[in-house]
Amino acid sequence: MTDLRTELGEAVAAAFAAEGVEASLARVTASDRPDLADFQSNGALAAAKALKANPRELAGRVAERLAGDPRLASVEVAGPGFINLKLADAALAKRAAGVAADAVRAGASLVVEPRKVVIDYAGPNVAKPMHVGHLRSSIIGESLKRLFRFRGDQVWGDAHFGDWGFQMGLLIVAVGDEGRADAFLADGDGPFPGESPVSLEDLERLYPLAAGRAKEDADFRDRARKATAELQGGRPGYRALWKHFVAVSRLALEREFGALSVTFDLWNGESDADPWMAEMIAHLEQTGLLVEDDGARVVHVARPGETRKKKLADGSVIEAPSPPPLLVVSSEGSAMYGTTDLATILDRRRSIDPDLILYVVDERQAEHFEQVFRAAVLAGYAQPGSLEHLGFGTMNGTDGKPFKTRAGGVLKLHDLITQATEKARERLGEAHLGEDLTPEEFEATAHKVAIAALKFADLSNSRTTSYVFDLDRFMSFEGKTGPYLLYQSVRIKSLLRKGADQGATPGSIAVVEPAERDLALTLDAFDQATSDAYDKRMPHLIAEHAYRLAQSFSKFYAACPVLVAPDEATRASRLALSKAALDQLEVALGLLGIETPERM
Repeated sequence: MTDLRTELGEAVAAAFAAEGVEASLARVTASDRPDLADFQSNGALAAAKALKANPRELAGRVAERLAGDPRLASVEVAGPGFINLKLADAALAKRAAGVAADAVRAGASLVVEPRKVVIDYAGPNVAKPMHVGHLRSSIIGESLKRLFRFRGDQVWGDAHFGDWGFQMGLLIVAVGDEGRADAFLADGDGPFPGESPVSLEDLERLYPLAAGRAKEDADFRDRARKATAELQGGRPGYRALWKHFVAVSRLALEREFGALSVTFDLWNGESDADPWMAEMIAHLEQTGLLVEDDGARVVHVARPGETRKKKLADGSVIEAPSPPPLLVVSSEGSAMYGTTDLATILDRRRSIDPDLILYVVDERQAEHFEQVFRAAVLAGYAQPGSLEHLGFGTMNGTDGKPFKTRAGGVLKLHDLITQATEKARERLGEAHLGEDLTPEEFEATAHKVAIAALKFADLSNSRTTSYVFDLDRFMSFEGKTGPYLLYQSVRIKSLLRKGADQGATPGSIAVVEPAERDLALTLDAFDQATSDAYDKRMPHLIAEHAYRLAQSFSKFYAACPVLVAPDEATRASRLALSKAALDQLEVALGLLGIETPERM
């Protein structure tokens, strides 16, 4: 389904071409002055400069060619050569009817050439509780997965656990030192106990202790490094113990992801790349990419002449390759994060052969992914441009620093969701909302309000920027918030139910009043919003549209009586516009991972 901006763009391009002007200059955008026009084209200025012509005269000739277009109520030239386009009411009504007839896509189009896409997001670590730092990756990645799938791509969402690095060695040694895993740590091939020797609480307690000890105790650190290498080398007892670490951790991860309505097609970890490791390292050796470097083995990824200034321990400054080499095998013989990431690309190529892999990971990991991507291209595991790191900013406290608890610690994600749900109950009570719901319905609604508040607060910001976390503001039923959007959707549902009770149903759409025009134009803009969000990998463009749509409906609702419309045809038309607005709002919120309640 083509939106009106695209249709007008094609018409303006044809008019420009007829004047001997490059059609690519005929870009049509939403008007900067909606009081004067719905759309505008500024191409005459650039075209006239290239042709050494008068831009206003050129714009006038183009306007004359467009004057007979039945979709346009008026075509006017303004200023030095701007072409202002105002749509005919009938064209807007036809487009709104098209949107209303398609509740599934709500007026949004599909990509021309669908691709196979893997989106790597969340990235939780085994044995560590999820915290607020995982929130952005989970929320943004889930939204992008939904958006790419909505646009027509075949998409795999992969959680990509951190389950194969140094933290595993730390835990193996820490568990062993407490004497709770002797059967696993002894030499031999088992048999090993079926019951896990550790709980999630044990792992959450042991990991920070072990990580802290490794910084102070060189012997403990060396034992952990050796344990990591032996785990990766296949030591049976270590592998069996590691499986228990993964199993007890996954239960908690599924709980937190489930609360956020975040799902994955693949629950793979770094360890799933292990079967490819030997083959990959052998290939890197054969191609001459893997070289010795101070006891370790690395791949040099900097291009000839690419350098940066590096300060040494003695204070001197030298020119060093930029980016630095990718560390593949440590001096202890264990795989590093870059190793598993590179092997994972090879694994995905063999199992899925994706056209595109997106990594939704903190912006601070930019250099790491540049190293990995360059190595993958050099090794022939990926094509240039097929790997993208979608970095994001941090969620900060009011002090402008990454969000912490009042005690200065990192807030667990489970605790954050609990706090948000408690605040949602409080706000619903203050607003006297949900009073007619059963206790079970009220709890379900409070949870939806809490998740909408958290998700919209995050996704309404550009992915690349940081934002300040303010639960009180996010939980408001007024302003640019998730709860406000839920309230608007519930209000439309209530309106439609009341109409049905009165025997009134949606009918043919007519656009007459200014508020009806505004709503129809907003409905038309959804296709552009989804297209731009998809191309730019920016979910906040969907959030922006959802908020504009809610505002547009609110103005329409206030200016255009629906159930007490002056006649039956007008009532049917306005019910149809209301239903179209609800469908599109729910589709947009669904792309953000936000579910709307039926009542509130």
